[in-house]
Amino acid sequence: MTNLPKSSSSSPPPLEPSIPLAPDTRKPNPTPPIPFASPSRFPPPLLQQPDQNFVQNLSPVSSTPNSFSTPPTNGFGSTVPHMSVPPGPPVFSSPLRPAAVPFRTSPASPQPVAFSTAASSSLPVSSPPSHLNGSHQQLQHQVSADVPDETSEIGGTLQVLFSAHKIHKHKKQVNVPSLGFGALVSPGREILPGPQIVQREAHRCQNCGAYPNLYCNILTGSGQWQCVICRNLNGSEGEYVASSREDLRRLPELSYPLVDYVQSGTRRPGYVPASDSRMSAPIILVIDECLDEPHLQHLQSSVHAFLDSLSATTRIGIISYGRTVSVYDFSEESTASADVLPGDKSPTEDTLKALIYGTGIYMSPIHASLPVAHTICSSLRPHKSNLPEASRDRCLGTAVEIALAIIRGASSELSRGVVKRPGGNSRVIICAGGPNTHGPGSVPHSGSHPNYPYLEKTALKWMEHLGREAHRQHTVVDILCAGTCPVRVPILQPLAKASGGVLILSDDFGEAFGVNLQRASSRSGGSHGFLEMRCSDDILITQVVGPGEEAQADLRESFKNDSSVSVQMLSVEETQSFSVFMETKRDIKSDFVYFQFSIQYSNVYQADISRVMTIRLSAVDSVSAYLDSVQDEVAAVLIAKKTLLQAKDSSDAIDMRATIDERVKDIALKFGSQVPKSKLYRFPKELPLLPELLFHLKRGPLLGSIVGHEDERSVLRNLFLNAAFDLSLRMVAPRCLMHREGGTFEELPAYDLAMQSNTAVILDHGTDVFIWLGAELAANEGKSAAALAACRTLAEELTELRFPAPRILAFKEGSSQARYLVSRLIPAHKDPPYEQEARFPQLRSLTAEQRTKLKSSFLHFDDPSFCEWMRSLKLVPPEPC
Repeated sequence: MTNLPKSSSSSPPPLEPSIPLAPDTRKPNPTPPIPFASPSRFPPPLLQQPDQNFVQNLSPVSSTPNSFSTPPTNGFGSTVPHMSVPPGPPVFSSPLRPAAVPFRTSPASPQPVAFSTAASSSLPVSSPPSHLNGSHQQLQHQVSADVPDETSEIGGTLQVLFSAHKIHKHKKQVNVPSLGFGALVSPGREILPGPQIVQREAHRCQNCGAYPNLYCNILTGSGQWQCVICRNLNGSEGEYVASSREDLRRLPELSYPLVDYVQSGTRRPGYVPASDSRMSAPIILVIDECLDEPHLQHLQSSVHAFLDSLSATTRIGIISYGRTVSVYDFSEESTASADVLPGDKSPTEDTLKALIYGTGIYMSPIHASLPVAHTICSSLRPHKSNLPEASRDRCLGTAVEIALAIIRGASSELSRGVVKRPGGNSRVIICAGGPNTHGPGSVPHSGSHPNYPYLEKTALKWMEHLGREAHRQHTVVDILCAGTCPVRVPILQPLAKASGGVLILSDDFGEAFGVNLQRASSRSGGSHGFLEMRCSDDILITQVVGPGEEAQADLRESFKNDSSVSVQMLSVEETQSFSVFMETKRDIKSDFVYFQFSIQYSNVYQADISRVMTIRLSAVDSVSAYLDSVQDEVAAVLIAKKTLLQAKDSSDAIDMRATIDERVKDIALKFGSQVPKSKLYRFPKELPLLPELLFHLKRGPLLGSIVGHEDERSVLRNLFLNAAFDLSLRMVAPRCLMHREGGTFEELPAYDLAMQSNTAVILDHGTDVFIWLGAELAANEGKSAAALAACRTLAEELTELRFPAPRILAFKEGSSQARYLVSRLIPAHKDPPYEQEARFPQLRSLTAEQRTKLKSSFLHFDDPSFCEWMRSLKLVPPEPC
């Protein structure tokens, strides 16, 4: 934490609109979740970067004037045994049947899309979200956009999701640490083409650097606009001069909360057209050649399918590594040919020049080299020695160095001397089956080596340096690990994180691995990402967590009183988000607070994008109104990210479980009420979902004891801290769907009461999707085959755009794999019948015999149910919604 001196600046007098406006008497409408702004100028703040995750801790400073499956490809073979002649999947004319009584579902995001592109789910939710992000009210300035009334507006942009769409005026209420206030920002999320995409440069506030927006006061006679962040009056070069405010509604930045300013770059020398830009993006596969035969066969199948999935213009290179590095030559059409380099040390410049400028072709478009690529893949042979997998020499670091050199050399040779501007879509994808144990960045085979701690520290630094070098070359390094050999994730993680890539663990090199290989290469990404956050002077950004690092001062455009918090993004992708935690500096005097997020980046077509998102939140005096506006799911995800940030290993995770208990108790004490004549406290009724979401967090794979190996826990933690809201929510709390006759699905609470023998159940837990077939259903071959096909189809639909792609496992009741499902469901069978019916109303549809049979199917164990857990904290659980 860095304590910064306060700075001051004079505040200009409030700007009076040139045309008086009638007061806004309508009820405030929720506005889309949009950006944040940062309230103060930050000299380089102290950055905590645990495990490469960007965490920026900011301390109070006042400088702003105080005023206002693609489903998993079927070619990969299912993890579920295929039934003999299974019927085709049923038609989902009504994919999801509403729950028996109102039950608030947890859709992929808390609000539908208004201006952003979101992965549309095939499942309608049983009830639309009641709380929306932000307040999109009728504008009280000269330019007011048409805003739908509260009944018609059901969403907003998904680029920013606030934990509440209102803010309390009193500092004491907002700054309760157990609940907190903040937002999830996904600046790389794509938007649909529309009027909010503008092909021109943006105006900027000359004082603080903010952008004009739909909340600005406009002097239509002179075209001047007043900044909502610092209240400075700015010119528009005559662009905002109009005879009436109606004429200005044609300007997207004055009508929409989100605007993309697009500069095509055609005026710049060396610009490559979009088609050439896409074609020029290379992908280099770096393949572990120390695999045993079963693993290698699965890997070859996945790589063959991956090669077939690439577009014809994609340039591909293939490198394998063991004790040496083999760089495959695509000029040999009839056989696999490779140049072999030593792996015990980094290649010299002379060696790399001889390789790159020699006669070999090491990257080639798929349309010209697909047969050769298949031949190379088929030529890979299993490891022949009898050494254990962990003891085999693997020079992964040297292989990545050579891959980066090939990409660098190929880029400089593009288009006969016309060099393209660096793109962010070059990728190195590593297929690893074990740790890096040879050459630069390696560690000894055994952890008992006398110098292991020192060598591990040296390897960590070297890997991070290599990742930063890849990022400097605008190349993302993704590491896809599989198999049974520990890969020593802490050593490899810095390489992926520093380059803007991901590290993924799979059970084997089969279906899930193959799908992730395809999605890793095809996911769109930008480069040169730069995120700025500005907000009203009453708001303080205290911490930022996500896939980035503190932006250097010389990279920022300079303004006189710029109070923004700036982050240099390691990559720009839809699957990522930043967690922004905020407090209020003082009691809020105005009726609104303003937030603005802006991101500048280059997309995959080399166009420069400046995305500006502006939002205002209503400031209220009522605690109930504030709590009513809290988004339970977003608040739970933010709490989870802050908690996981401190859970660096399994012992920390145990400690963090206790903090969840304390957090829930504190929320009840601060915002709940005491039960008359009792020591119990009622959890606030305005937050009905929050405690159960946190209970899932406590006992799930992120903090619980479900995950055994430390490598798995580390990967899950890093993935979660950087994940967008959709995946984050599913990783915290699973989604439970019960198959019904006719091919429909009913969404139910994730309780073990769903495990009814005559049904099939899908449990989506983010990185894993489980399909459970009850014993009674499984006994009927025809019905079980139809149910399995329907569940499999739905699971693939639900996860078709998810990255990493989850593993999908199917199993029967009573099997050993059924423990995967049981351990993730809340053991509600321990509750009395009246509580079971209240929280799991589907039970009312069962006969007495079915309920007796269901009760007898459960085994006794010590895990408490949700209600038992709440009572152990001296709290009364909230009523189910």
